[in-house]
Amino acid sequence: MKRILILGIVLATFSCSDFIDEENLSNVTAESFYVTAEGFQSLVNANYAQLKDIYGNEPYLFCAGTDLYAEGRGNEPDGLAEYTQLIPSSSGVGHLYNECYKAIQLANRALHYSEITEQTDNLNELVGELKYLRANAYFLLVQTYGGVAITDYIDSAVLSFDRNSAEEVYSQIVTDLNEAIGSLGTSPYTGKVNKRAAQNLLAKVYLTRAYEDFAEANDFVMAASLADEVIAGQTLDLDYEDVFTPGNDINEEVIFSVQFSKGSVSTSPTTLGSRQFYYFSSYLGGSEVAGDAPNRSYTLCPSDFALGLYTQDDTRWEATFMTEVFQAYYDYFRVDKADHDNLLITDFYEPQWFTATDKANYLATKNLAPDFVYHNWGEFSSEYTEIQSLDYETIPVKKFDDPDPSTPFSSGNVSTRDIILSRLSETYLIAAEAYLSTNPTTGLARLNEVRRRAGVMPADISEFDIDYILDERARELLGEYHRWFDLKRTGKLVERASMYNRLVDESNFVGVGGNLKILRPIPQDAIDLNQNRDFPQNPAYE
Repeated sequence: MKRILILGIVLATFSCSDFIDEENLSNVTAESFYVTAEGFQSLVNANYAQLKDIYGNEPYLFCAGTDLYAEGRGNEPDGLAEYTQLIPSSSGVGHLYNECYKAIQLANRALHYSEITEQTDNLNELVGELKYLRANAYFLLVQTYGGVAITDYIDSAVLSFDRNSAEEVYSQIVTDLNEAIGSLGTSPYTGKVNKRAAQNLLAKVYLTRAYEDFAEANDFVMAASLADEVIAGQTLDLDYEDVFTPGNDINEEVIFSVQFSKGSVSTSPTTLGSRQFYYFSSYLGGSEVAGDAPNRSYTLCPSDFALGLYTQDDTRWEATFMTEVFQAYYDYFRVDKADHDNLLITDFYEPQWFTATDKANYLATKNLAPDFVYHNWGEFSSEYTEIQSLDYETIPVKKFDDPDPSTPFSSGNVSTRDIILSRLSETYLIAAEAYLSTNPTTGLARLNEVRRRAGVMPADISEFDIDYILDERARELLGEYHRWFDLKRTGKLVERASMYNRLVDESNFVGVGGNLKILRPIPQDAIDLNQNRDFPQNPAYE
């Protein structure tokens, strides 16, 4: 009999305001608790909670070593950021391996009990949620490390694992998601997995597998079809900035996200919150300026290439970046925009389309603070930090800012903003990429819906290719946790990282035996703890 202790995992299961209360059940056995509706729900809640450990901490496995971001004054993990020192024991390499297997085991345990727990009206739907969450964990693993072990429910020590092929892992993911789609409901998104979220993830799985040498012939077709089912005629009617407005984390465009709230981080406020806001900028002063600016890592700063992708008519430039910094940084959110002209400006980041006349007019008409700094175009990217690396040196990404005065400073370097994992505009771009090789005209139409919302001219069929799609994904999704996977999926990782990231040379990718470091290595501690000595390391690291 296994004794269990429910430690009060406070997680938004149905919305960011629904949490389980702390309850000590140390004298209750798993067999008697998990077979009740309440006990089984606690298992499902724990699965959602694990998403915070997967996504809520350092995002280097999602973003580092790409064309869009590089370190400034802060240090990123060398292996993940530069590839030359990427080895099985490199810092950060094991994060997804460890946290995704925890998620898989949590899902396996809950699925085991689903067969013997109290039969309720929503049990089938809860099982669908679990299969989505397990599929998501496997998808992260197979993209990052290649083939990994497919595991069943483990209720005793297992000391030896075999390694399944990537093809087998994809088959497991597709099976889980198809079964999830068959049992999930169609209610609007409020924080838990629904049918639309599962369809969206499966579309991306098919799209990603379509590039593999074991791809099935209809993978692109399936990806496009599923993406269109998710879109279901819904256009992008929400202004881009409104998608990320604080307090509006669940909106008409969000398909699935990791949920955070003050209640959910209360047991460990310095570790359990989201840290997405903490990156993609130089240091802004943090608590040293009495909470008037967010603390920032000075890592994953936007590159010259990333910044140069935006044109004058693109509303995403102003919506993504804090182009004007007020004396009290958070006044951008707290003061009505109509009154922004009355606020003192301390920093301005010049867009690439500014002329000398534009600059003169700006300096003559704006309400400038005594310590105002004008950052000329070309002097606020990650590259420029090699010349100068003062505070506010790189342009801040504001999409993830949390102006709530109770976070992050009174609660550590964390936020309670949700992390959006999938949203409708990305679904349009999934469809565009899937249609590229099967129906380019339709694919272009999907991409141009994203551009329409951004206020830019539609793309022409003559320029519609995978590089154009990747550029559009960069503009639309900057700072969101997709970029390394995008480049790896499309076979553009080596080309683009070495071309646009100052820290990466093409030769950095060459590993053992001339194999390229496209996959990340299986973590060394996982190799050491596995008594199966025939468990292979990825070729570039053997």
